[in-house]
Amino acid sequence: MSMMLDNVITTPKLIDQFGRTVDYIRLSITDRCDFRCVYCMSEDMMFLPRNEVLSLEECARLVKTFVGLGVSKVRITGGEPLVRKNALWLFEEVGQLEGLNELVLTTNGSQLESQASALKKAGVKRINISIDSLKPERFKKITRTGNLEQVLAGLQASIHAGFEGIKLNTVLMRGSNDDEAADLVQFAIDQKIDISFIEEMPLGEVDHTRESTFVSNTDTLKLLQSKYTLLPSTETTGGPARYWRVAQNNGESATKIGFISPHSHNFCESCNRVRITCKGELYLCLGQEDKVDLMPLLRQNPNDDAPLIAAIIGSMAIKPKGHDFDLRRAEPAVVRFMSHTGG
Repeated sequence: MSMMLDNVITTPKLIDQFGRTVDYIRLSITDRCDFRCVYCMSEDMMFLPRNEVLSLEECARLVKTFVGLGVSKVRITGGEPLVRKNALWLFEEVGQLEGLNELVLTTNGSQLESQASALKKAGVKRINISIDSLKPERFKKITRTGNLEQVLAGLQASIHAGFEGIKLNTVLMRGSNDDEAADLVQFAIDQKIDISFIEEMPLGEVDHTRESTFVSNTDTLKLLQSKYTLLPSTETTGGPARYWRVAQNNGESATKIGFISPHSHNFCESCNRVRITCKGELYLCLGQEDKVDLMPLLRQNPNDDAPLIAAIIGSMAIKPKGHDFDLRRAEPAVVRFMSHTGG
């Protein structure tokens, strides 16, 4: 009993000025992507030179440091993380860390057909796959370069690999794909996987006004409730989504529907996460510019984690209470693209 008590007392924790415990990090390992989704990137993107991007070894060091400070969930993102050369090494390196309960991945699915099995073996528990349309031509238009058949093949490879959870991520845009909400839910039900609808976020300069394309999750929920019996759920995956279960004649289906609603329902009061860009910038909030640069600490102190740990702990004092998205503003709330911060 005393040993357990000692462990509780000595376990490091990251607690911000509002009393929220940070136990979840989202780490971008590249700003590059083989897609150019219209809500995420401009058509002609300028990417970072290699020396300005964290090495995979630096990424692994960061993950190990955060896990040592009580982080139990790590999501690897990009850009598209699986286009990073030797990305699998990173998953293998951190996948078995003691104290890391969940290693998860957000991907566009383009590389999953060949990599899903190896990712599962490396320790990845759950995968989120971005699919915004089930219509090939529309999918190509939204992603600019994507091939729906390739992504669906990656989804099937992931199902076959046997991950603990697979979820589709969908951003609905008015006049583009907002008529597919029910079809995407039915597809998820048929595949026995989950789906989350994410409201479009005003990050980076894109080729349309966010106000003109914005679809509220409140409206999407009402639409889906007219077609399905949805049961409110207290289930959580540790992130901002609020879930509903689809009821069927023989009880609940295997599918959860999540809603991530930074506009229509601010989720900041329970925020438990921070984001690290591929440049090593620690952002304390997706919708604010507060950050701490970790790359210099990594490179100036290759054999000493103390300065890095001190900076991470100190960053909790500047984590803001929440974001402040306003679609009526002509300029984006944050200049950096979503692909820079990490999806």
